[in-house]
Amino acid sequence: MIHQRIHSGERPYRCEVCNKTFIQQCNLITHQRLHSGERPYICDVCNKAYSHKSSLINHKRIHSGERLYSCEVCNKALSNHSSLKRHQRLHSGERPYVCDVCNKAYSDKSNLIQHKRKHSGERLYSCEVCNEAFSQQRTLIRHQRLHSGERPYVCDVCDKAYSDKSSLIYHTRMHSGDRLYSCEVCNKAFIQQGNLIRHQRLHSGERPYVCDVCNKAYSDKSNLIKHKRKHSGGRLYSCEVCNEAFSQQGTLIRHQRLHSGGRLYVCDVCNKAYSDRNGLIYHTRMHSGERLYSCEVCNKAFIQRGYLIRHQRLHSGERPYVCDVCKKAFSEKSGLIRHKRIHSGEHHYTCEVCNKAFSQQSSLNIHQHMHSVESADNCLVFSGSQ
Repeated sequence: MIHQRIHSGERPYRCEVCNKTFIQQCNLITHQRLHSGERPYICDVCNKAYSHKSSLINHKRIHSGERLYSCEVCNKALSNHSSLKRHQRLHSGERPYVCDVCNKAYSDKSNLIQHKRKHSGERLYSCEVCNEAFSQQRTLIRHQRLHSGERPYVCDVCDKAYSDKSSLIYHTRMHSGDRLYSCEVCNKAFIQQGNLIRHQRLHSGERPYVCDVCNKAYSDKSNLIKHKRKHSGGRLYSCEVCNEAFSQQGTLIRHQRLHSGGRLYVCDVCNKAYSDRNGLIYHTRMHSGERLYSCEVCNKAFIQRGYLIRHQRLHSGERPYVCDVCKKAFSEKSGLIRHKRIHSGEHHYTCEVCNKAFSQQSSLNIHQHMHSVESADNCLVFSGSQ
């Protein structure tokens, strides 16, 4: 009878919370645990709890080390058959689960279900600390670790800890050198498929993530999320030393190194050290000569994308940074910052000879040249009088 419902489409069991229907009562009971948070199946080794029994059985294989299912392509062994099928899709590229709204395809059904909540706006899981709501329970769990600081996933090579398992998996590939995803344009290889997709946008110029406030576009979603905090004023991360607040955790970490003097990233060519990884990446391109970003007008190439954007303004004449006092416009933000010191009267640069202060480094340099010319003239006078 249950099988016949597959053909007839009959779903007699309905969830009273979200009206989702099911063929079997047991499936409804399992589903209702998503709303109630009930997890009756508990691991007797680590006390981790699950909403249905099969998940507990698969979990316990992690403790026993039992891996019954092996990939025929790379011999990787998995603890359950569904994990093997998902893994095999990495090799085949198969994405059988397609969104009927935007045609985005996924390799496993759960990701499609979670994706469709973006279209419906459904957010079942709310943070008790800040009330932010999420479409996925695992996203809520990861978010809660921002408040608690918990990092339960620890690398057994270097003891670096992570708040979610996937980050640890990607990190361990740095030790193993395993890079499964290669760019067809330049053959650069990546640890994560997401990194490959973002990299490919460097070649295509695609920027699919657009701010609905100012229409600024980004090649990856995380940068859009960080950007939107500028509009909302959201600054979740505060420095314990000086109380300065930041919209991104990475920016806070880099800022804290100003207090500690920590420079963790060292160039293996010249030993120059940097406080953040991006600084080292850009620096190493100076040694390699690698210039990924080219101007379409004059073909001049640059190490960083930011340099290319500033250069393109020479051709376009764009000056997006405008003084709110006198409306003078600048092509670079740094130019606006220096200009605003004229209005504020700030003078950060002081001459060591006569203590005269200036608002810009360039003005100080010109002034110091006057002292050097005077010194040279005095020397000529002195030598001529002998």
